[in-house]
Amino acid sequence: MTKNITCVTCPMGCAITVELSDSGEVLSVKGNTCKRGEVYAVNECTHPQRSLATTVKVEGGIHNVVPCKSAGALPKEKIFDCMEEINKACAKAPVALGDVLVENVCNTGINIVATNHCPAR
Repeated sequence: MTKNITCVTCPMGCAITVELSDSGEVLSVKGNTCKRGEVYAVNECTHPQRSLATTVKVEGGIHNVVPCKSAGALPKEKIFDCMEEINKACAKAPVALGDVLVENVCNTGINIVATNHCPAR
């Protein structure tokens, strides 16, 4: 099986072709111009991951929500489950930049952290 992907590791956007066995094992990677592209292609075909940016509700703040992001890449297949858990969360003001809003989201080992502050009213 052949999979064509575009590398997003750097601005070059290399068109990469990955040959996979019937069991999903990577046989070859072609089209990348750097080693990071090869690593990205292998990861994308065997265990895709994504960063997640969203908001968390805030109680008692000058804003109703605070922007946040995952502190690391999350397994792509768990993104919707993570969003369900994040949507249930509510932080108490004040919230500072970098505060952990959801610890170990969906048992991934990744925290959801504030990317801005939200002072109390």
